[in-house]
Amino acid sequence: MRFANPEYLYMLLLLPVVIGLFIYSNYRRKKNINSYGDPQLLKRLIPSTATLRNRITFWFTFFALALTILLLARPQFGAKKETVTTRGVEVVVALDISNSMLADDISPNRLEKAKRLISRIINKSGENKVALIVFAGDAFVQLPITDDFISAKMFLESISPSLIARQGTDIGAAIDLAAKSFTANEKIGKAIIVITDGENHEGGAEEAAMRAAEKGINIYVLGIGTEKGGRIPIEGKGEFMRDNEGFVVISKLNEEMAGNIAKAGKGTYVRVDNTNNAQTIIENELDKLQKDDVKTEVYTKYREQFEVLAILVLLLLIAEIVIVTIIDSMGKGKKEK
Repeated sequence: MRFANPEYLYMLLLLPVVIGLFIYSNYRRKKNINSYGDPQLLKRLIPSTATLRNRITFWFTFFALALTILLLARPQFGAKKETVTTRGVEVVVALDISNSMLADDISPNRLEKAKRLISRIINKSGENKVALIVFAGDAFVQLPITDDFISAKMFLESISPSLIARQGTDIGAAIDLAAKSFTANEKIGKAIIVITDGENHEGGAEEAAMRAAEKGINIYVLGIGTEKGGRIPIEGKGEFMRDNEGFVVISKLNEEMAGNIAKAGKGTYVRVDNTNNAQTIIENELDKLQKDDVKTEVYTKYREQFEVLAILVLLLLIAEIVIVTIIDSMGKGKKEK
């Protein structure tokens, strides 16, 4: 479902105000009545159905108003699902989620910076397919290759170092897993984007990059961090990680290692800093890859649903008139008796 004019939904914020005004109005009305004389005497003079009539009138009108706002927003449901063919590439992002990625030398920290970078790359992917792999001491597929970018960003938001218990930075395992995550389409350009700080590198990454390159897969390594390095916070404790001698651990970007991996894979190394330069470079590199047909299932037509809401509004108003009329009749009947 979607709304063709979602800006009207902001009017729903007025509904709590309307309820507040109704409650205040009843309070003022009751206070004014009590000021005219004996409350018990006035209670006998005022029809017993008056309060019920007042409440029914308000709530029926209130819900009619709420439905009218939804009506103005024009709710629509997909009526036809079609396969749309576009031209794009396949991209597997391998993200380092070891504890060192929490270092604060990149704002707000390395991991959050990487996640924001990936999110922007996904937003710009358009006609590409993406997959997401996370790694530390182990590597696993967080999201298989897909064109569902909404799900991709949802999975991205949930990523944290706690997903993998075994610490380390096994980039080789991540690249090997990424190379197996593409479709069998040999005509489409394939790219692996490794985002890491290179801390505690476990070896085998250059060999894995060479194997991937031999399969025609393009390797891009994004080194995230600074030469100066940063402290690694301990989650939930407000403290920083310390070594065996009690000194605060300073994690530094292993830029030489990251560059060597990219070189072994005949790819490109890019350093990620507090600017958006890395995003621009990667987008330009992906644009150079060979594109092929990418089939995506989408809702291409939407059916307006305002008629249903309009009927409900009309029924509410008719029901209000009928019920209020019945209540007034009951009130008159009691008065005649």
